[in-house]
Amino acid sequence: MKILAPVLTGALICATLTFNAQAADEKAPVRGSTATPASNSPSQPSPSYVAIVNGKQISAAQFDATANEAARQKFYHAKPPEGAADELLRSVAEDMIDRILLLEEIKRRGMKPSSQAVDDKIAAYEKRYASSARWQQEREKLLPPLRERLEEDDMLATLEAKTRNVPAPAEDKVLAYYKKHPEKFTEPEKLRLSMILLNVDPASPVSAWQAAEAEAGSMRLQIAEGNETFADLARKRSNHESAALGGDLGYLHRGMLPEGIQDKIDTMKPGDLSPPTRILQGVALFRYESRQEPKHHDFTTVKARAADLLSRDLSEDAWRKLKEQLRKKARIELNTQRYPALAQLASPGK
Repeated sequence: MKILAPVLTGALICATLTFNAQAADEKAPVRGSTATPASNSPSQPSPSYVAIVNGKQISAAQFDATANEAARQKFYHAKPPEGAADELLRSVAEDMIDRILLLEEIKRRGMKPSSQAVDDKIAAYEKRYASSARWQQEREKLLPPLRERLEEDDMLATLEAKTRNVPAPAEDKVLAYYKKHPEKFTEPEKLRLSMILLNVDPASPVSAWQAAEAEAGSMRLQIAEGNETFADLARKRSNHESAALGGDLGYLHRGMLPEGIQDKIDTMKPGDLSPPTRILQGVALFRYESRQEPKHHDFTTVKARAADLLSRDLSEDAWRKLKEQLRKKARIELNTQRYPALAQLASPGK
């Protein structure tokens, strides 16, 4: 989970949102979510906050602005898949709650921001928005929350780096990880293919596609009867960049080919030719050259990679556990009346 809210493409944007959010408490909920508008019931108005964390309130306006921007970045303007909007709401809420708790932990540890790093970032903003009339007009109002946000971000980054800086795992731990996750150290099956491509513009009439299929069929017959080799025809007739190599595409992992083509290859054996096959660029002939079996690498060969993967997992675990511990100790009140999707977060350690 990211601690910096996904809406924040820059601290300046955050500062602007925070400044403007105070007068915008009736933001619309994320499209497709189960969030309830503030005016859901005149007799039982929903409180205008999403959560209260150790006594600190996260306003509904701030949350809605952040969640809606996150939705725009994730889904653009499309309707989110079923359940995806609620999942995003939970993710944004967790991020905002964790930020408060981590900043409290930073204060408890007595951490300080790097003044030089913050000053450098503010100078970069000053330079970037020097020609902005709005920046010049609102600069004095925006600078304090901007500096505060940058200082918080700097300390959060330092805390995360320190937390993730776990000791290198011992070799016996690395070996145990290697044995537990054989799939991570197995090279998948590879197929070696060759191709002859006859270009056809996608907008071409049906007759053009039929002509290319007929030409590919003729070449297939010439190869099958031994009048031409696949490689020679590829060099002379193929419009693909592999033509100079006799159409050789090299070894390809399963899944690198489009599903329809992969299905055809799966019915073939080495040496077989495919029928003329339509692909995005035109009509193609494929030759199945050979197959390389999956290969599980021995521990000595992949020991360094196994150590790196285990270190990464341990780093992720350390960061996750810190946040879980802070949530378990915190007093967190969620407004599930207004945001029913957050009911799944009712357990702080969840």
